[in-house]
Amino acid sequence: MVDAQQDVKKAKPVYRNIGLAQLIKYRLPWAGKVSILHRISGAALFLMLPFILYLFDQSLASEMSYAKFQMLTGHILVKLIALGLIWAFLHHFCAGIRYLLLDLDIGVEKVDANRSAIIVFCLGLLLTALVGLKLFDLY
Repeated sequence: MVDAQQDVKKAKPVYRNIGLAQLIKYRLPWAGKVSILHRISGAALFLMLPFILYLFDQSLASEMSYAKFQMLTGHILVKLIALGLIWAFLHHFCAGIRYLLLDLDIGVEKVDANRSAIIVFCLGLLLTALVGLKLFDLY
């Protein structure tokens, strides 16, 4: 009888911590992906706040600092960083509206929550693409 109980215990996998192998196989729903991206975008905006404030200061201080600002923001690396920050802001904004609606019990059903998460993800990318086209002077 004791051997049968031990065989049952050995048959069940126990995951106390998710390892890399389980993490790769784990399929997160869209709502979870958007939630993680919301946290990442918020952290990115917070950590890049000194850079954003520096650019803002350079754009307003004087004519010379504005010329320096234009030269700095004309660099491709700065434009890519700005594009990342634009995505972070737009995604964080759209996901924040989604969470406000969820707090009001709008779209809390599984299908609706999944649909709204996909919409937020796509809308953030679409808006970023539109602003990015303007950032890189393509229209």
